[in-house]
Amino acid sequence: MEESGSGSRGSGIVTVMAVAGIVAALSQTLVVPLIGVLPALLGTTASNASWVITVTLLAGAVTTPVMGRLGDLYGKRRMMLVCSVPLVVGCVICAFAGSLAPMVVGRGLQGMGMGMIPLGISALRDVLPPHRLGPAIALMSSSMGIGGALGLPLSAAVAEYASWRVLFWGSAALSLVVAALIWLLVPVTPARARGRIDLLGALGLGAGLVCLLLGVSKGADWGWTSGITLGLLGAAVVLLLAWGWWELRVPRPAGGPARHRPAPGAADERGPRSSSASPCTPSR
Repeated sequence: MEESGSGSRGSGIVTVMAVAGIVAALSQTLVVPLIGVLPALLGTTASNASWVITVTLLAGAVTTPVMGRLGDLYGKRRMMLVCSVPLVVGCVICAFAGSLAPMVVGRGLQGMGMGMIPLGISALRDVLPPHRLGPAIALMSSSMGIGGALGLPLSAAVAEYASWRVLFWGSAALSLVVAALIWLLVPVTPARARGRIDLLGALGLGAGLVCLLLGVSKGADWGWTSGITLGLLGAAVVLLLAWGWWELRVPRPAGGPARHRPAPGAADERGPRSSSASPCTPSR
């Protein structure tokens, strides 16, 4: 009975993560067919409209390690449900957007929701036995590929024969379905860590990436030798170098796994070595 319960729990989370992978890929490719018409739809320039895609990747890159740490502190299922909130809210904001600013805000919230995917992969390791872990991750990865392959023609067809806002309403409905599946099928995973979040590291990474991407995307409009472009690129270099320096010195960095430093005076794991006997020569 216990093995049957464990198997059903594992099948449930695998199903949820496969659906979540498809929805995540759809959310990423949702606006790709609209790139050519976004400047006219939002009343902006082409370089500004490119931020509709860039901000999703940027928000995901910054918030994903933070969500992973929160999952260790408060439980992965709980944080997956938390991630579904900005995902749904972002889709709704984009569906109502009539200008660039709300569209960028909504897409940024969608990027924050992408932390659900690595949280789910980590939860798989807690729920599934080792012999099922590899196939489950492979299934989830393939589902993301399937979602990306279906997303482009599907979103192009919807944008062609219906309002482009339908894309975001459909994405919001799918995100709600994923949240309901998480609530119903994903088992509670206990918190496995203590401590706090490296907020300074997360803010430093976000600020550095924003300066870098803003300078690169607007450099052609502002001029590559203009003061604001050079200032943004220089600030990006300084911020990212400072971020790297900080991350190498904190025990639990925002951009990587925790590092365990030995306590001062701790003995070597191999134990003390006697100076009077050679470890290679047996006594006769």
